[in-house]
Amino acid sequence: MSVATRTKRHPHDDAPDTAAAFARLAELPEDPERRALRDELVELWLPMAERIAMRFRGRGESLEDLYQVAALGLVKAVDHYDPGRGHAFEAYAVPTITGEIKRHFRDHMWTLHVPRRVQDLRNRVRNASRDLGPELSGRAPTVAELADRAQLTEEEVRIGMEALECFSALSLDAEVPGTDGYALSDALGAPDPGFDFVVDRAAVEPCLHRLPERERAILYLRFFRGMTQSRIAEQLGISQMHVSRLLSGCFARLREELLAERPQ
Repeated sequence: MSVATRTKRHPHDDAPDTAAAFARLAELPEDPERRALRDELVELWLPMAERIAMRFRGRGESLEDLYQVAALGLVKAVDHYDPGRGHAFEAYAVPTITGEIKRHFRDHMWTLHVPRRVQDLRNRVRNASRDLGPELSGRAPTVAELADRAQLTEEEVRIGMEALECFSALSLDAEVPGTDGYALSDALGAPDPGFDFVVDRAAVEPCLHRLPERERAILYLRFFRGMTQSRIAEQLGISQMHVSRLLSGCFARLREELLAERPQ
C-alpha cells in the first residue's frame, strides 16, 4: 500500500498527503524499514523541490546542479521535520530547500573572490542582523549591536558588512543611480599618451646632450621651431641634402643609445 494519496485542494498539483507516513517515520527506529520509508518520502516530494530549483534558473548555475542542491535540501527537510509540532511538511520544507539553494549561491557562485574567513564573517553578520531585526522596532542594528550578537569585534563586523556587497559585480554598462543614463564605464579613464611622452623625453635628454652642437641645433630648429629642412639648410649655410643626412645620423645614434640603455 502506498504511503500517500494525492490531494486535490493543494497549492501543488502533485503534492502528496504524507502526514501519516511522517508520523510513522518519527516512531520507527533506525533500521532498513525506516530508511526505505524515508527514501520514499523524498521521492514523493522531489517534484516540489525541483519546482523550487526552477525559480533560481538563469543565475549562472546549471539547472541540473540546482536540482541536486534542492534534492539535498529536501533530504535535510525530511530528516529534520517534526510532525509533532503541528505544521505541514511543506511549510517546513519550502524554506529549508530555498535556504539550501541560497547557501549554494553564496558559497559557490561569488563573482568576486572572497576569502573563506570573510565569507564566514559575512554570514555571521547577516545572521546577527536578521536575529536583531524583531528587537529593534524597524531600525537597522548598529555595528556595536551586531558585534555583541555575533561575538565579533567591530572591525570584523565592518569587514563582514563590506562583504555583503561582494556577492555580485555590477556591469560596466549599469546605470549609476540618480543619473540620467550615466554608466559606470563612463567614469573609467583611458591611457594618457602624455605620460609616454614625458618618459620618452626624460630618457632621450642625456643622449641629446652628447650630440655635437650643430646636430643639436638642427634638431631644435626642426622639432621645436617647426622649420623645414630647406630653411634649416639656408640658415646654417649647408645643403638640404646635408641636413637630411645629419638628421638621419642623429636618429640612428639616439636609437642605438636608447636601446643600449634599455634593461635586457
